[in-house]
Amino acid sequence: MTNEKLKKSILNKASAILENPCDALPEENLVKFVSHFFRRKDIYLEMVRKNGSPLYLIEKNILKDRAMAFREAFQSVLPEVSFYYAVKSNNHPEISRTLIENGFGLDVSSGLELELAISIGATDIVFSGPGKTDAELSLAVDHSAHVAVLMDSPFELSRLERIAEKEGKTIRAGVRLTTNEKGLWRKFGIPMSSIKDFLEKSLECPHVAVNGFQFHTSWNLNPDQQIQFIERLGRTIQTLPAQLKDMISFIDIGGGYWPTMGEWLQVQGTPAGSLLKHLQIDSGNDLAHFYMPSETISNFSEKLGAAIRQHIFVHKPCRICFEPGRWIVNDAMHLLFSVVDKKDVDFVITDAGTNAVGWERYETDYFPVLNLSRPALIEKPCMVSGSLCTPHDIWGYGYWGEDISAGDILMIPTQGAYTYSLRQHFIKSLPEVVIIG
Repeated sequence: MTNEKLKKSILNKASAILENPCDALPEENLVKFVSHFFRRKDIYLEMVRKNGSPLYLIEKNILKDRAMAFREAFQSVLPEVSFYYAVKSNNHPEISRTLIENGFGLDVSSGLELELAISIGATDIVFSGPGKTDAELSLAVDHSAHVAVLMDSPFELSRLERIAEKEGKTIRAGVRLTTNEKGLWRKFGIPMSSIKDFLEKSLECPHVAVNGFQFHTSWNLNPDQQIQFIERLGRTIQTLPAQLKDMISFIDIGGGYWPTMGEWLQVQGTPAGSLLKHLQIDSGNDLAHFYMPSETISNFSEKLGAAIRQHIFVHKPCRICFEPGRWIVNDAMHLLFSVVDKKDVDFVITDAGTNAVGWERYETDYFPVLNLSRPALIEKPCMVSGSLCTPHDIWGYGYWGEDISAGDILMIPTQGAYTYSLRQHFIKSLPEVVIIG
């Protein structure tokens, strides 16, 4: 492509981005969300009074409700299902323990997570993830009564066979299928075109009982990606010889289900805002919020159930497995912290840093900062910063409340997913964990 063509292509794409911005977050959605937590403010303030600040607060009742809702949605549309909580989404042991008690197995992605699962008494574990070491595979084989390994490559199959043979054991297994054979996602699993060769190779490995497939698509605001892959997988299963088709006893369709609230974004998190940022153009109102809507879990289950019956069960009835993480745990944990310094009418610093979540989340993702000490259903502009020695330590660009002062208790709700697991021991100590419900 010539320079002129490249410039024209860039300008056309930039124009399309600016002309098609994300949807504005409906005010009624936001007010309803904030009101719910303000009504419960005395519970949260009491936790800070008893335990100090900052805090991670886990609400077990919410976790149980989400687990039950997810299970019931898919049990109502499919005959044989299993559920595995994706530990990586929040690795606090009490969360995994609670979900085990509520009918879930555990999906682990490392030896470290496998050790956690074993330590809390999990008896139904799937072990996925690329680049498993021999030590991790050996740990799985040692606990083969409770662990199935989801393999990522033919080489991993060979290593698992060698380890299992040495231990004199047979371990249940499946193989991961990559959902995108280009770019970064090549890291995960084998191509669809390699299924037949992989299953035939597994027949030469008597200590590894391969009997299913797993795949995963991420950031599923709707089930479209999953349905497309299910259609592809069904066509491939149809072509398998009877001996290989008979091996299939499960298909694990992974997780990635987005919470029903949708994805809430700061202006910088939208394509248009990101473009303006790179062009060093001020995008304007920091209190403008955007969102990408997501479907309910009932819609997911109905559409996925229909696709599975149409494209999979006609060729091979089998157990269907799910690995939800974010959808289950997102709403079950909150962050509580205190204002320690008011530098200006529109700038405060808190006693917690974003090392508590492990990344610069709130520069792009929007979650309301609630002043529990001075509640009001109005958002006021204010830079709410953490106390780390870095300028990217930002909680938000406004707060919900009458005013804000040193000593006020602030809350960011629904921070259960991909925050606690990513926390960093960086500069400041981490919040304590308090569990209620």
